[in-house]
Amino acid sequence: MTAHRLAVGDDAPDLTLPTADGGTYRLADHRGRRVVVYFYPAAATPGCTTEACDFRDSLASLQGAGYDVVGVSPDPVAKLATFAADEHLPFPLVSDTEHTALEAWGAWGEKKNYGRTYTGVIRSTVVVDEEGKVALAQYNVRATGHVAKLRRDLVIDPL
Repeated sequence: MTAHRLAVGDDAPDLTLPTADGGTYRLADHRGRRVVVYFYPAAATPGCTTEACDFRDSLASLQGAGYDVVGVSPDPVAKLATFAADEHLPFPLVSDTEHTALEAWGAWGEKKNYGRTYTGVIRSTVVVDEEGKVALAQYNVRATGHVAKLRRDLVIDPL
């Protein structure tokens, strides 16, 4: 089972999910701004913590270049709240326990790890432009160094 991946120019799928702080995140509320939507397998794991902290540490320059950031995982809201508090994450983390958004965005599918095949989150990042179109889609990204590569790809000045 291979997930349908988004491509540049596609309409970004709906993203309306509960947030770690008890609210609701709606991608549609961010029209007029560019949004970095990143999908990660599990809060508070080593790779996901590295990636989230890299986004945290790059947030000021991303926002300065006109990008908002939102993280999406299948974790329940309570786990995301703990993760956000423990790592001082100042951007929204949203819960997709039903995998609806993960599937629509191409971030849920078959994976291989140590010779084992299973279905799960494909670590991915999709950048949505001001009109709600996909401006960049990266799948199977590495947790370490991904944000630095994304900044280079988006031509954002280094920290």
